[in-house]
Amino acid sequence: MKNGDRLTGAVVKVEADALTLNSDLAGVVKIPFASIASVDSGQPLSFILKDGQTIVGSLKADAELYTVTTKDAGKVETTKEKIAAIRSEDEQTRYLARLDRYTNPRLTDLWTGFFDAGYSATRGNAETNTFNFGTNATRATRRDKISLYFLSINTNARIRNVMSTTANAVRGGGRYSINLSKKAFAFGLTDLEFDQFQQLDLRFVLGGGGGYHVIQNKRIAFDLFTGANLNKEFFSTGLRRTSTELILGNELSHKISSNMLLTERMVFYPNVSNSGNYRVNFDAGLVTNINKWLGWNVGFSNRYLSNPVLGNKTNDVLFTTGLRLTFAKPADE
Repeated sequence: MKNGDRLTGAVVKVEADALTLNSDLAGVVKIPFASIASVDSGQPLSFILKDGQTIVGSLKADAELYTVTTKDAGKVETTKEKIAAIRSEDEQTRYLARLDRYTNPRLTDLWTGFFDAGYSATRGNAETNTFNFGTNATRATRRDKISLYFLSINTNARIRNVMSTTANAVRGGGRYSINLSKKAFAFGLTDLEFDQFQQLDLRFVLGGGGGYHVIQNKRIAFDLFTGANLNKEFFSTGLRRTSTELILGNELSHKISSNMLLTERMVFYPNVSNSGNYRVNFDAGLVTNINKWLGWNVGFSNRYLSNPVLGNKTNDVLFTTGLRLTFAKPADE
């Protein structure tokens, strides 16, 4: 160290501006590289250079020069600026396994998602019970992405011993997208919906199109997309409708802080078969993490239909809140 101290242990990795050392006395510690005067490691290390090369050997280094003693090429000299990362044999093996899992994953790998559940009740002159449940599962690789979702809400009330249902809706579906380039992607989707009070027995939507990753970083992901779909609607009145629609939408994911995430998705469906009619789907959610697997979620979901069954309103809004249970299967498991 620059202050004269000496630390002994096994080098785990060197990334960014810190060296991770597994020492017998202090355990695993991360040391700022600015505090290190020199490193002398007899253990084999993997040196990943910024030009893509990998060198394996022992290390002697100071602030200016890195000398790597390899098995076959002898001593190789380089500088810190040319090195992207340094890893121990075990760490490099785990890194390559994770990289392979993301590049060539099995269908069961990389799934992440959540379960939302909420319940509210009143007792007294009126007895009411409201249940809401939602789930979302996503499998994302560097090449493609699969998303599945489900949301339901049910409210019943008993007033003067008369039982009635005041809300009963179910929404679900799936989407698949594949990256055509770093920014462009193509997608296919299917959506299913039931809403008792719109007299909608089933809405079945099948479509696809293309999109563009406008912003992609660790905090914000923002996409724009367009396409077309077939919409089949079955109403309890006996009405049946089949139409072709355009798809115009956006999707946002914003990590506001380390424990707070905002999501938003809005899709506009102009009806091509029946000009002048349209649908709008809007979904937004804000989740605050309590710990790694538990959070508190607030959700807002709106479905607008310009041509509902006669006597019904155009808008149906679901507002939900409750606990969120997060699940994930990391790539190295």
